[in-house]
This record gives sequence, C-alpha cells and structure tokens, in this order.
Amino acid sequence: MTPGLWKLVLEGVWTTLQLLVSSALLAAAVSFTVGLARTHRRRAVRFLAGFYTEVFRGTSALVMIFWVFFVLPVAFGRQLVPMWAGTLALGLTYGAYGAEIVRGALGAVDPAQREGGIALSLTPAQRMRLIVLPQAVPEMIPPFCNLLVELLKGTALVSVMGMGDLTFSANLVRLALQRSAEIYAYVLLIYFVIAFALTRLMRALEKRLKASVGRDAGTETAARASRRAKTAGVAAGGGGVA
Repeated sequence: MTPGLWKLVLEGVWTTLQLLVSSALLAAAVSFTVGLARTHRRRAVRFLAGFYTEVFRGTSALVMIFWVFFVLPVAFGRQLVPMWAGTLALGLTYGAYGAEIVRGALGAVDPAQREGGIALSLTPAQRMRLIVLPQAVPEMIPPFCNLLVELLKGTALVSVMGMGDLTFSANLVRLALQRSAEIYAYVLLIYFVIAFALTRLMRALEKRLKASVGRDAGTETAARASRRAKTAGVAAGGGGVA
C-alpha cells in the first residue's frame, strides 16, 4: 500500500480507539448505575432498571445506531455528529449487558459481610462503598474484559454512518486497490492486537484489585486447597458413618 493509504488506515485505527474509549466509559457508568439500581430496596427503582436492561439487551446495536443517528434527529430536530451518535448507541447497549455483570457480582458477595456492616451500624451506602463494592469489583473484571472486547468488535458497526473508523477506512482502501484478502487480513490483525492489549491490561487490573483486598493468586490457591481438604474430610467422614 502507498503511504497515503496507510495513513487512511491509521486514521481509522485512531477513530476506532477514540470510539472504544468514549463508549466504554459511558457503558461503565451505565453498568454501575443500572446494576446498583437492580439491587435497590425500592421496587419501582428495580423495575425501571430491569426495564432498561431488557429493552437494550433485546435490541440490535446496529438498529440502535440507526435510531440514534437517523431517527432521533427527525424527532428532535437536532443531528448528532457520528462520534457522539456511535458513543451513545454503543454505550447504552453494552451498558445494559454490563449492568447484569454488576448485579451478579454484588449478589455473589457473602451475606455475612453485609451483616457485619449492619452490626457496625453502617448505612446502606457505607456498606456498599466500604464492604460490598471492594469485594465485588475484582469479580467483575473478567466478564467486563469479555464485554470490552465485544465492544471493540461492535465499533465496526458505526461504518454504516459513514464514520471513518478502521472498518470504513479499510473498505475504502479495498475499493482503491481491489485486494480484499490482503486488506482484511491487516484489519483482522489490527483488531486482534488491540483486543490482546485490552485483555492484558484488564488482567493486570484484576490482579491489582484482588491484591488490594488481600486476594492475590497465592491466597486464593490456598483457600481453594483448604476448601477441597474440608470437602474431602466431610466426604470421608460421611463414608465412615455409612
């Protein structure tokens, strides 16, 4: 490829990274807001959060992009630029999936931890901030990593708006050179490199968060070995009684 075409591809990579970061930040904010709302004491709050989750999980991200970019401007008389339209559509869609990750991680925290907070006369907000979230967040990282990689691949959908992301730029290069196999091989490699880098960063973040709450790899391995030993002891004792 000529330097000009490589520049076009690199500009597409930069646009994809910008879209990934902005939509990931929005999705994270939505995930924690809606996920916490799913565990709220008030039924109305839980219902609204659940309704949002079901609607955005049950609709196509591609159709949502069409709605945000083509339909809403007709209804409200204001056109969003492609970057913000893509950020809004992807952030709201993937945030619905992230909300379920948050809800599941919060529910997996040992109830005894919450009871300990009640015994210490902590308010619900204090229990969530000081006890529940520090233990739940490390458990969210692996599924959030998968969701982030899915979001990366979902950024290719914004090409339908004519936005110059990696996929759109690669298609322009393909039309110019008429070499589909070579161009899309480069595109696959670029997406893989970005996804691999994201995975490594998220794993490093997971290790750091677990270490901050005293749950490093060595501690967890010892805890699992202790649980297996107890289980084996109970099974052996049960066999002797029988």
